[in-house]
Amino acid sequence: NLLKTTTGICFFFRSPPTRSDYLPYDITYRPVRVQEEYKPMAGEIDMATTYRRDYNPHKIEPIILVRPAEKKYASKCKLNTIPTYQADFKPWEIEKREPCRVEHIYHPPTEKFGNNTTSQDAFIPREFALRKLIKPADATTLSDQPFISDTCHRSDYVAHQLEPMWKKSREVYRPSSQPFENVTTHQSDFRGLPGDFPKSFKPEPTKIENKSDFEGMSEFRDRFQPWAVSLPELRKAKEYAPPTGSMEFNSTSRLDYPPHIVNPVVLMKPLEKIKKSSPPFQGNTTMRDSFQAWDIHPPEMIKRTQEIPKPSAKFDDITTFRSHYTPHSLIPTQSCKPTKVILSNSARFEDETTYHTDYTPKRKEICPVNYPSPPGYVYVNTDSRGHKFFRKVTPDVSKAFLTAG
Repeated sequence: NLLKTTTGICFFFRSPPTRSDYLPYDITYRPVRVQEEYKPMAGEIDMATTYRRDYNPHKIEPIILVRPAEKKYASKCKLNTIPTYQADFKPWEIEKREPCRVEHIYHPPTEKFGNNTTSQDAFIPREFALRKLIKPADATTLSDQPFISDTCHRSDYVAHQLEPMWKKSREVYRPSSQPFENVTTHQSDFRGLPGDFPKSFKPEPTKIENKSDFEGMSEFRDRFQPWAVSLPELRKAKEYAPPTGSMEFNSTSRLDYPPHIVNPVVLMKPLEKIKKSSPPFQGNTTMRDSFQAWDIHPPEMIKRTQEIPKPSAKFDDITTFRSHYTPHSLIPTQSCKPTKVILSNSARFEDETTYHTDYTPKRKEICPVNYPSPPGYVYVNTDSRGHKFFRKVTPDVSKAFLTAG
């Protein structure tokens, strides 16, 4: 299906897959390639490579610098070695100023001490005269020669014209005329390989039979024998016996603190004289006269008029879905998936592995703890906790040699 747009580009839409698209293919198996036996080549290896043959060494000449030689501009004028500070700031003779201090010889006062202090009498305020600046004026000397603005970059740089930028032409999209199959190499070629179910290479377990009967005794059962345990004695509670005689309710407070006769306190405030009025009491006030209560009725509820009239007939209980929906019989879709078929192969399965060929089952040895007196061991002693210690018997080499001789 093709759809044409205003831009001139066509889009290809693939219809959904149907049963005609999924067809069974003939399964062809690739022939099994027999690996050839490796045979080493005769003769010596030639170490000549493509790099040694094609890339011969060349004589390298020294690199010539492209940078122009540096130009030195030498001036014929004599260099003036006197600095600006030494030329402008010249020392001059400074006359020593005479002190303005007035010699004052202290004479003790003959009169009585007044209110003036020594500072008020000796230090008279005077006007301050500003000193003149000794720093010379800043007079800059301007050169009469024009400024040379030539640099190495300006004199040696040559401007080149840039070539126009190369642009790659964009290819026009051309849709394929063939429909899209949507079938990959895996779906078309790999349909499953024949073969038998894998077999276990684990060796069969060998049962170790012990002809001697199992005693069922252990060190724990031998050392810790059950003993009789007596039940603990129950302690009976003594019965409550009430005391004989009458109980005295005398306490420390009753014996030490006797009661006293206390007279009531007489009030010092004079009694109020209540004046009785003969006319009846008038309960009218300004509030009651001005603000009279009136009848208040709650406002009625505002109800809108019903726009849709209520139906008078019986409710049908039929929805739009029930009235318009028509049931259809369902037709089950058949699966297009091919059935799984186990293909038999006449070739023999090579079940030789490193584990299967090299593994040798070892004989399981019985733990010497199961024996009351383990063979090959000699009893040494028993510690305080009840643990038995055994020592392994080592064969005597000298006796074995004598017996052999």
